[in-house]
Amino acid sequence: MPRASTGNRRSFVVRFYSLLEGVGIALDSIRSNRVRAALTILGVAVGVFVVVVISASIHGINESVAKDFESAGPTTFFLSRFPINFEACDGTDDTCKWRHNRKLTYADAKALEAVPSLRAAGARLDMSREVKYKDRVLSSTQVIGFTTNWTIIDAAGDIYPGRSFTEAEASNGEHVVVINDEMATRLFGDSDPIDKEVMITGAPFQVIGVYHYQASFLTGGNRPRAIVPFETAVRVLHASYAQVGVALVPREDVTRDQAEDDVIAVMRARHGLRPGADNDFAIITQDKLLETYNKVFGMFFLVMIVLSAIGLLVGGVGVVAIMMISVTERTREIGVRKALGATRATILWQFLVEAVTLTAIGAVVGLLGGGIVSLVIRNATPIKASIPPLAIAAALGASAITGVIFGMLPAMRAARLDPIDALRYE
Repeated sequence: MPRASTGNRRSFVVRFYSLLEGVGIALDSIRSNRVRAALTILGVAVGVFVVVVISASIHGINESVAKDFESAGPTTFFLSRFPINFEACDGTDDTCKWRHNRKLTYADAKALEAVPSLRAAGARLDMSREVKYKDRVLSSTQVIGFTTNWTIIDAAGDIYPGRSFTEAEASNGEHVVVINDEMATRLFGDSDPIDKEVMITGAPFQVIGVYHYQASFLTGGNRPRAIVPFETAVRVLHASYAQVGVALVPREDVTRDQAEDDVIAVMRARHGLRPGADNDFAIITQDKLLETYNKVFGMFFLVMIVLSAIGLLVGGVGVVAIMMISVTERTREIGVRKALGATRATILWQFLVEAVTLTAIGAVVGLLGGGIVSLVIRNATPIKASIPPLAIAAALGASAITGVIFGMLPAMRAARLDPIDALRYE
């Protein structure tokens, strides 16, 4: 047993020394063939860079989407004029019947508030308007017309200082507005915005509250936003009913399916639909939103795989080229090593180590570049990009596999050289 242990230890030392020798020879080859080595490293680095950046972005977006769904509540669903899946539409009325769906109205939301299975039904209108305070102008700013129960539906933040608008202010179309903290900072700086007057497309609005919320990818990030009463949005800001959406929150003791059935029954009755006729509205659940989201970002993931594969292929071709040149330049050295007792496996191992070293350097460069870009994305955009450990492992593993696969041909060529012919090579 002690002899076997000593033999294993010696074998490990030999292998480790061979590994270090292969890495050293690879680094010498890089220094002597800098252009060829740089192109090889660049190809691998691009592939790894793409994997890291897109993985970090998708990871950050996934976390943001999960938080949005969590803040909205797992049972919240939406009533929309149009569905979110248009794949079956070919431009004809037979497949695009949703194009003739009736517009949703404020009255629809008010009627749904009376549904016993619902805790809240809130109508929303999104628009882009200019907001101005003295000489400070915010062009193309998001302005949302919402019913008074918007704080129940959009429970992702708090209002302080100030308050939301009342039912009386909403029904009378009062010129009041709740702004988010980003708009408050840009328009008022460090001063208190409450009771100050801003101009929205030329109409005066009194600021009654500041809304603080967690910016995310789906909400468009931390950008200026203003919330006004729904009726004010229609009467004063001339918002179009074509953009109305209704958010619906079931009661805690009611299942979402039951609440959906009640909403469908009320809307079919309001639209006078006969039995058997298709709905002229769409019920959108968070499951459907998540399914659509996964389809969209599934395409991004596919693009990531294709681009990274192209980069690794380019790097792999470079590995073959530079290792073939290395075998040719070191033919006599290989002959000497074989004459001194080096086996085919030893020569094969040495050249594979060199190939993997090249691709590993490319992987490290790609990881560093991807990490820097991911950090920039995290700080400059609403996407909280972060590199998942699995992406790092996949990048390093892919680079190692690339080195082994594309380094195998030149390594086998070197291992098969006849020692006598190799010694005679000039």
